[in-house]
Amino acid sequence: MIIALGLACVAAAPVGAAPATAAPAKVAPSTAAPAWQVVDDEGHSITMTHPALRIVALSPGATAMLFAAGGGDRIVGTAHFSVEPAAAQKIPRIGDAHGFDLERIVALHPDVVVAWSGGASAAQLAPLERAGLVVYRHRVVRLGDVAPSIERLGTLLGTQQIAHTAAAALQARIETLRSQHRSTAPPRVLVQVWDRPVYTVGGAQLISDAVEVCGYRNLFGDLTDPAPAVALEAIAARDPDAILALAADKHMARDWLQRWHALPSLRAVRRGALLSFVDARLSRLGPEVVDATEDLCRVLAGANK
Repeated sequence: MIIALGLACVAAAPVGAAPATAAPAKVAPSTAAPAWQVVDDEGHSITMTHPALRIVALSPGATAMLFAAGGGDRIVGTAHFSVEPAAAQKIPRIGDAHGFDLERIVALHPDVVVAWSGGASAAQLAPLERAGLVVYRHRVVRLGDVAPSIERLGTLLGTQQIAHTAAAALQARIETLRSQHRSTAPPRVLVQVWDRPVYTVGGAQLISDAVEVCGYRNLFGDLTDPAPAVALEAIAARDPDAILALAADKHMARDWLQRWHALPSLRAVRRGALLSFVDARLSRLGPEVVDATEDLCRVLAGANK
């Protein structure tokens, strides 16, 4: 897409023509500069005069996605915990989901602010918009959202080819995993994200997609709540083939799994299929989630032998 500056063209009367008989000068209608229009991940249309050259990213996932789309060197401010890729660690910080420094963001003169709408609330984004900043809402909920989101960021940046190549490569890796681990009778796994009470993940969630790509079926994939609490009685009734603890660290995961031995009748306990996976990339909602999914598949495959 090429951005051009429209110029008004004036057609003057020929030199030397008699004023009395000359046709009136005709002025072609002025044309406004063509707009750079993009649609964000929530379907909002955004109009700019040129591709985004100065960007503030309000989440680690958005930062990593912008790098993948070819715009890493245009990020002038980012959120705390933006560590992927390594170059992101050198970008100035402007806050986190608990609060952003509006004055600092405005002082950076961004063309656009890329916000993770699942983490930044409407109340946090409203001051940015009142300050006249353009807000692009980035949202990745399912594993299949990653590639299309990178493509849309490529349009925002004017780096469509780079973004398309990156998106296609990530999607191909996902499909390769799906093909390698496809099963006609996938084992059922309880994905545990908290203990006492036990919290799991519902079906409309990226982590649920990841375990299914790895050849398993989410034990509570029929629930629409993204992170429901589930009773031990409900878990026992569904009797999972494996239990996967997604904890903040290895010690926490070990403690969670140890407590399941109090329910020796569970199939997962009898099989010794009590697994842990500690990897923040699985929840950062950036392109590195595909790397994490590949590692998760290796862990789950080991329990299914």
